[in-house]
Amino acid sequence: QVQLVESGGGLVQAGGSLRLSCAGSGRTFSSYAMGWFRQAPGKERELVAAMSWFGRNTYYADSEEGRCTISRDNAKNTVYLQMNNLKPEETAVYYCAASSLGIIKLTPTSYDYWGQGTQVTVSS
Repeated sequence: QVQLVESGGGLVQAGGSLRLSCAGSGRTFSSYAMGWFRQAPGKERELVAAMSWFGRNTYYADSEEGRCTISRDNAKNTVYLQMNNLKPEETAVYYCAASSLGIIKLTPTSYDYWGQGTQVTVSS
């Protein structure tokens, strides 16, 4: 069982930066692949970035390439998403998720545990 708690969301102007954090519980946290998803009103949940179980591999959505970085500190059971040069269309609730498969998966159904989400609002 893994519990996830996101933090770090908020209101930021276009072009600004935010760092989201996801604190996890459980001794086997490092064995999970981690993903950051977002969901805007009326839209499907989409993957922003993901990292494999020990940080060996990463994935970024095409729209995020070069503007965000996913990282993890397994000693602290925490995953981070650094987002730079934010755009208004990236306003959404951001969720972190853990997959027991350990490898990067792109679909929400591949993830077993979810946080409650943190709101990110980017003003123009």
